[in-house]
Amino acid sequence: MELGEIRQDIDRIDKQLLELFKQRMDCARRVGEYKLENSLPILNMERENEILDNVESKGGEYGYAARLLYSNIMELSRALQHDIVGSGKNIRCLLETSELENTAAPENLKIACQGIKGANSHEAATTLFPSSQICFYPSWEDVFTAVDKGEADFGVLPVENSSAGSVSDVYDLLLKYRFYITGALDLPISHCLCSLKQSELSDIEQVWSHPQGLAQCSSFIAKNNLKAVPCSNTAVAAKMVAEEKRLNCAAICSEQAAKEYGLKVLKRHFQNCDQNSTRFIVISKKLYIPNNADKISLCFCLPHRTGSLHNVLCRFSSHGLNLTKIESRPLPGSSFEYLFYLDFTGNIRSEHVMNLMCALSEELPEFTFFGNYREM
Repeated sequence: MELGEIRQDIDRIDKQLLELFKQRMDCARRVGEYKLENSLPILNMERENEILDNVESKGGEYGYAARLLYSNIMELSRALQHDIVGSGKNIRCLLETSELENTAAPENLKIACQGIKGANSHEAATTLFPSSQICFYPSWEDVFTAVDKGEADFGVLPVENSSAGSVSDVYDLLLKYRFYITGALDLPISHCLCSLKQSELSDIEQVWSHPQGLAQCSSFIAKNNLKAVPCSNTAVAAKMVAEEKRLNCAAICSEQAAKEYGLKVLKRHFQNCDQNSTRFIVISKKLYIPNNADKISLCFCLPHRTGSLHNVLCRFSSHGLNLTKIESRPLPGSSFEYLFYLDFTGNIRSEHVMNLMCALSEELPEFTFFGNYREM
């Protein structure tokens, strides 16, 4: 048989499959209407498993593939039924009570960030809130606490670097406090090697910086056999080098931090990756969703069944939504269970996005909507 003939068979079968799929979805719609009238839950895991087991056993050598196909069909059927019954009332209510923007004047806002003057967090905060008062705190959790207590209106925190990866501690704190994300900034990072004015590059034996800064410049550190000394912040490292007055020590920090603490720049732009940037988020106790919001963040747990992550991700794909990040973190107080932190592009005021969020909030064991915001 020629390839063209085989493809004709495929086209004929696909036409039949499509018509049968439409009929099956019509049945799913009627099931959803029945569940709405009789106040029945959408998810019936016992029946789904029974169908999937039966399909796999009858699928012969393609049993595993048949199970995957039917699992996806069931995900789509449930999504349709969630739309019919109006699932996700909490999410819908949350959106209705959200605000477009903070009504306080920019100069009256207090913005919390970790570190001291000259830190990358300081630059991110002033870029996002140029007319506001910037307040500095020793640790990332102190930033969360300041926002929690009302000492600051917003907090600005780093969550990932393009070369060194995620800032795991910030993700853990975000999951702990469950604040909203109201904005984000992708800040280009250019590291400088800075020392006392009397020092030369050949004198340097130790480099001090935040662990992320050290990781982002690891190639230079290894090549020159330097000792890496972690500090709480890149600007703190610059300040310590200035105060310690040791000729063999240098800080990896920004040029602004070098100016702030009177250091000499020995080397510029020496990080591992030329296109180095850090993503910062804005946290708030109150939800703000601007009309031009283009990114959504959420976290969830998965039910204990095979293929559950795949099935959830397929839901995003079926809506044409682009995932930009997925991160797993241990679920506090449990053994070998995980929360998934996920970012994707979209606006929750779009009906299909709202319906997806509402369906997932009903089905997943733990679901938190962190916010819909504009990323600069």
